[in-house]
Formats: sequence, structure tokens, C-alpha cells
Amino acid sequence: MGGSVKDVESKEELDSVVLQGAPVILHFWASWCEASKHMDQVFSHLSTDFPHAVFFRVEAEEQPVISEAYSVSAVPYFVFFKIPLTSLMPLVAYPIIVNAVALLLPQEPAVGMATTISATIAPSYHTEHFSARLRPSNSYCSDGKSVDTMEGADPSALANKVAKVAGSINPGEAAAPASLGMAAGPTILETVRELSKENGASQVESQLPSGLTDTLKIRLQKLIESQPVMLFMKGSPEDPKCGFSRKVVEILREEKIKFGSFDILIDNEVREGLKKLSNWPTFPQLYCKGELLGGCDIAIAMHESGELKEVFRDHGIETSDDSNEAKATEPESGNGGISDSTGLSVTLTSRLASLINSSPVMLFMKGKPDEPRCGFSRKVVEILQQEKVEFMCFDILSDDEVRQGLKVYSNWSSYPQLYIKGELIGGSDIVLEMQKSGELRRVLAEKGITQKETLEDRLKNLINSSPTMLFMKGTPDAPRCGFSSKVVDALKAENVSFSSFDILTDEEVRQGLKVFSNWPTFPQLYYKGELIGGCDIIMELRNNGELKSTLSE
Repeated sequence: MGGSVKDVESKEELDSVVLQGAPVILHFWASWCEASKHMDQVFSHLSTDFPHAVFFRVEAEEQPVISEAYSVSAVPYFVFFKIPLTSLMPLVAYPIIVNAVALLLPQEPAVGMATTISATIAPSYHTEHFSARLRPSNSYCSDGKSVDTMEGADPSALANKVAKVAGSINPGEAAAPASLGMAAGPTILETVRELSKENGASQVESQLPSGLTDTLKIRLQKLIESQPVMLFMKGSPEDPKCGFSRKVVEILREEKIKFGSFDILIDNEVREGLKKLSNWPTFPQLYCKGELLGGCDIAIAMHESGELKEVFRDHGIETSDDSNEAKATEPESGNGGISDSTGLSVTLTSRLASLINSSPVMLFMKGKPDEPRCGFSRKVVEILQQEKVEFMCFDILSDDEVRQGLKVYSNWSSYPQLYIKGELIGGSDIVLEMQKSGELRRVLAEKGITQKETLEDRLKNLINSSPTMLFMKGTPDAPRCGFSSKVVDALKAENVSFSSFDILTDEEVRQGLKVFSNWPTFPQLYYKGELIGGCDIIMELRNNGELKSTLSE
């Protein structure tokens, strides 16, 4: 089976292969997801270079039982197995047992797994009777090699993880990364080549520093920020020492971008330290205004799509041909706001002002919060989410008039741009610095922007709103299911005073509480903020005469 990718037809088929003890890698994908299709090509190429491992493809929406077993909520998603035989039985037996129990449960229309996977992925049995806690855990094995997972389209990380579980089967036999071909991307080629020729990933990891000293961090940061565009490469632009570095140099020259470079072959401390700092295992590494853009494969893709030119343009990186033009079009005002010589029409000026003031916190970004189209936008979204701030956004990629006009209006040449109460705060670097110093939180407070209540905060407040709190279907006077009715009767029989919440009236609470409590069904009874259990446990406590005492301790 090695050297090819096989589509999994059933959970039983997967379990039988895992039982054999060979390294197994699963790729959960969806036909509608472009990232899945790209990563599937990478996955197929890796299967050729690691023929001793078993590569399985799982169409997430067509195999709901397998997807549920590994808590798949987004694609592409990868699961990695390398399991000692002594540890196999708990891993395989538990899902099989629970699946068997599930067949005995009531058949009802299912609730969708997650927002990023369509509702058709849900199993045919009632999901409230079946916990998604079948995700394999390292608790089954003590050697740390049993299971790993990866979510998202990251070719380098995938190659790295595959090498960890599959690269050390025959230490003396190196893989043949040339078989990957250019479709897999140069970064993958280099990653697989470097990792597969080592005696397991542990040796590669042992070469990396366990941590970075403050002195080295400062040195690396200064190097990264020494030029607006900085390339860490093997060799020099005039004499590259590897094909990947040469290709990125050619791309930057085609883009007519001035850039600095550093030869990582002459300084091993920088070479190894930068891998750790950037969490990027290969070279070259390309940075723009201090932010990592990626390696050779990403630079090629961005160059071919035109995105690289946009990134440089949006961050004020001048090219050799249009530097004079860029200076001529800069607004004359140096303090932000509207320049007297902007030349913007009254209509566009009015539209931009309206957009900026459409929300107390307004972010102009590339893409959307749930799908950012550049790392700088992603960083600002993460910061706002960490600060628990409600905000609106505008995708500047969807409207070039707004994109170009706002640069002049705000006298700010790049994106993202963050506004609070109509005032420009800045881009990703400024927002990050303000968050680190606490200035962002202070500005938000001064502007009257309060932190929004998260779902976790709301659930905690509901649970603690009464000493004895019952989350049920319906109300105590009109229960909507037999299990809820039984618990209500038990509490009333014991003269227990309690409050309740009808989970049928609020889907967010209903689904959120399952995750928060790690309890998949309702009703759920809490006492002083602690989960007591569901219907079966309450009935058992009552029959044993322990319910009253449990709820009065």
C-alpha cells in the first residue's frame, strides 16, 4: 500500500490498518475547498517519498463517523499515527464500543458538526447522544509518538510531521525527494530532503536550540528589520548556494524590489535561531517590514498571482521604476486625515467617512476575519479578538476604489488600517506595539469601547446564576423531553430549589455548553458551578438517597 494514497471506505477499514502498527497519516478533505485540493497534491507526493507509511484520504462530509471520531471541524485536517502494539487496543476498542452504543440510540435529524464543515457531515444518529470525544490521545501511549494532528494548509509543517512519524522506519534508507516534483513546492522538497535523510525527526529537533537567548532574539530582530525587504538565503544574491534561494532572488529582481540579504551559511547561530524564531524550518525566508512572508514556494505563488506586488505596494516598498511616481502621488499632509490636495471626489470622500464611522471599531483589511488574505490582517484580527472587542471590517480586496482612496484619505499607504471612533490608530505594527504596552486597552476604554462578553463568560454567568442550575429542554412546568421531565420530578420530590434554562431557545448556549462541560447531552444539572451530571446520574443519586445531600453540601 506504501507509495500511494487510498480513500478510506469505513471506520472499520481504518481501525484494521492502525492495528497493524505501521505509521498512518489521514488527510481529511472536502471537494469544495481549494486548500484541500492543493494539500492533497502535496499529500500524494509525500506518499511516494515515504512508502513505508500508509496514506489515507478521508472525504470529511462523506465519512461523518470517521470525521466525528477525530473531531474534524475544518479542512484540510491531518491525523498522524505511529502506535506501539501494546497501545493499540484502547485506541481502537473505545471508538468501536461507542459506535456500537450509538446504533442503539434514538434516530433523529443531526446537528451539523461545525461552521466550517457543512451540515451533511453530521452522523445520522442524534449528536447529543454521541460525544465527539473519540479523538485519539497520547494518554494511550507513553512514548509520545502515538498521535499528532495538524489543521490548515501548511506544506512545510505537513512534510515535517510526516517525516517525524514515517522518516525513521529504516534509518539507513533515505527518501527520494526528487520524486515530489515541482508541484509539491520547493519548500516541501527541501523539508523532506533534510528530514528524511536524518535518522528520525528527533535528531533534527535536537539540533535546534531549546530556546532563544534574549541577546540572540534582539540580534535576529535587528537583522530582520534592517531592510524593508529582507531575504535570509544560502549564499548571496550574486552567488546563490541553492536553487530555492536563487529562485527568490530572481523573483525579487523581476518585481524590481530593493532588498537586503543575509547568508545563513556563514552563521549557524542565525541559521538555527531563525528557524526557532520564525517557526519556519527551511531557507530561504523572505520578510517584508519585519513580517515573514514565507519561503520559496510561497514567494513563487504570490509572484505568479500578483499578490506579492500588492503586498509590497501596500507596505510602501518602492520599485526601481515607480519610485518617483510613488513620491508624486503621496498626499501632502503629514498628520493623517484629508489632504488639501488629495483630489478625491466629494462622493468618494463622503463614502470613506461613512465606512470609517460605520462601527466604533472599524478594520479595513484584506479578506474577512474568518478568512484573512494576508498575515498582517490576520494579526490585527487576532489582537482584537484577544482584547474581546466587537468590530466591523471591510475587505479592501473587494473594492479597489476604497482601497486606493483610503490610502490618500488617511495618508496611510498600507493595510490593514484600524480606526476607533473614526480616528486612525494605524497598521499591524502599531496595533501590536499598543497591545504589548497596554496602550490599546487604555485607548479603547477612553473611547468607551467595552469588552464583549464571550460565550465562555456567558456560560459561566448562567451556570452560577443559581446555586442549583438545570439546563433542560423546555421549562419545569412544561418539559420538552422525558429525561428533562425525570430530573425535574426528582428535584421537586426532594424539595430542592432550583433555577432552569431552556436550551431549545438558544442554540449558542446549547452547543457551547456541550463543549464547555465536555458533556454531550441534556439535561445537565450544576450545583455551585460544578457539573453534577445528566439524567442517569441524577436518578442514581436519588435512588441511593444521595441527591438531597449532594445538593446541600
